[in-house]
Amino acid sequence: MSGLVTRNRIIGLVLAIIIAGVDQLIKWYVIGPLALREVRNIELLPFFDLTYVENRGVSLGMLQADSMEMRWALVGMTALIALVVLVWIMRERLMGDIIGLAMILGGAIGNIRDRYEFGYVIDYADLHIGTFRPFLVFNVADAAITIGVVVILIRSFFASDKSDTETAEEPASELNAERPAEN
Repeated sequence: MSGLVTRNRIIGLVLAIIIAGVDQLIKWYVIGPLALREVRNIELLPFFDLTYVENRGVSLGMLQADSMEMRWALVGMTALIALVVLVWIMRERLMGDIIGLAMILGGAIGNIRDRYEFGYVIDYADLHIGTFRPFLVFNVADAAITIGVVVILIRSFFASDKSDTETAEEPASELNAERPAEN
């Protein structure tokens, strides 16, 4: 069992690194070769544009980093959250939970790097239906964090049902295990 758990954790850490790497590669591409910082908007599909946004806050524009102190406070806060998620991955045993946590960690690393290097997070993905925009402009890291949180929430709902069932069955199993075999 220990080898399987270690393998799951390694897979989770590799997934986090891949997500952070893909996030950074796409950000490099949109601000480098595509020059999105200069052109500001590239229409790709009727429902999807590349739109350059410098996100100086966190979720939904809260906690805006308008000063250098606030910038580093956000770097520290998100790094602390990433560290908690890393510790959680290293304690987790189930692959489904590890995958969700790895997505959160990978996304956090991608956004932390932006905030460290630029002072803001680079967002570019603009999903819309006409003029209706159901989401703010986001990036791969944001999407990974959101999907990871949803995975963890869904699994926690199912895990609580499973653990209630296991707890109800556990005393009977323990009694059978403790009783000596009859001949």
